[in-house]
Amino acid sequence: MLKKWIGVLTAFTLVSVVTLTGCGTNSAGPTTASAPKPAETKEAPKDTPAASKKLTVYAALNEDDIVQIQKKFKEDTGIEIEYLRLSGAGEASTRIQAEKASPKADIFVGGSVEFYEPLASQGLLEKYSSPNAKELDAQFNDPKGFWQGWYMGVLGIVLNKDRFKKELEPKGIKEPKTWDDLLDPAYKGLFITSNPATAGGGYIFVADQLFRLGEDKGWDYLKKLNDNVHHYTPAAGDGINLTATGEFVAGMSWAHDIVKSAKQGYPIQVIVPEQTAFEIGGVGVVKGGANTDNAKKFVDWLLTKPVGEMNTKLSNRYSVRKDVAPPEGMIKIEDVKLVKYDREKASQMKADVVKKFTEVTGKK
Repeated sequence: MLKKWIGVLTAFTLVSVVTLTGCGTNSAGPTTASAPKPAETKEAPKDTPAASKKLTVYAALNEDDIVQIQKKFKEDTGIEIEYLRLSGAGEASTRIQAEKASPKADIFVGGSVEFYEPLASQGLLEKYSSPNAKELDAQFNDPKGFWQGWYMGVLGIVLNKDRFKKELEPKGIKEPKTWDDLLDPAYKGLFITSNPATAGGGYIFVADQLFRLGEDKGWDYLKKLNDNVHHYTPAAGDGINLTATGEFVAGMSWAHDIVKSAKQGYPIQVIVPEQTAFEIGGVGVVKGGANTDNAKKFVDWLLTKPVGEMNTKLSNRYSVRKDVAPPEGMIKIEDVKLVKYDREKASQMKADVVKKFTEVTGKK
């Protein structure tokens, strides 16, 4: 009996050993238990800086225009605009060039795109193409992506109706209908226009004559007109104000600004001559500005339909958007007889033209 129990215990022990050994092996050989991994610790989230809510704008626009833009942009985006209004696109461009080592502005808005091209070529503008630009005609978009067109304006003659009827009409002078009519000696000292070095309108007017008449005849025209010009103002809009208050009989400026002043009750009217030129009003992001992201948001915002409608109503400018109606009181753009204006050439020749203009006229 004792032997029988010893045999059973021996067999049980052998089975147990085999079983335990089988659980600890596999075909690849013995395994070793890996050391437990230390508990992973997550870094505390870092504080991300709050997005800027500021935008510094250099504006070549009328004061009431930029004020309304400032107000509406804040309402729509929560971003506060701090602006510096300059007398013209030329002054704004010069300031951006002077500050290139330490840019103070985030964005440049207003004035013709001819003033943006030189800034882009000097590396002073940030390349940015707004998604909203796809909805516009190609002529309003810089193919290189440094500026964006957002409004249009055509050049016109501003006439003080009271002074004209009192002083010139009795002499048999008819209201001017063309640029050539302004060469009449009757306008000597009674006509005012703007300086092409500082005013976008002033430069486009000069280029208009060169494209309209050709190089030689264009300069002859400008020399003769100079005899009638009282002086050249820093900004295109200055001529409207001085003519509206009766200091001059006629002037040259943007048709939309003339209409805007006429609506305020001044005794002036706008005349849009044949072979007139037009501007593409620009906007560009200043390279190295402190609030570049907000500047890009501003460009996107300018190209929306509601802002186009607001600007048209406020300034009488044509919108670059086809779904925005023309401004009230303005001639339809399709009825304007435009000169064949080579915008690329106008930008390239600007420095030489301004230099020659100063030499030819002897006035600044």
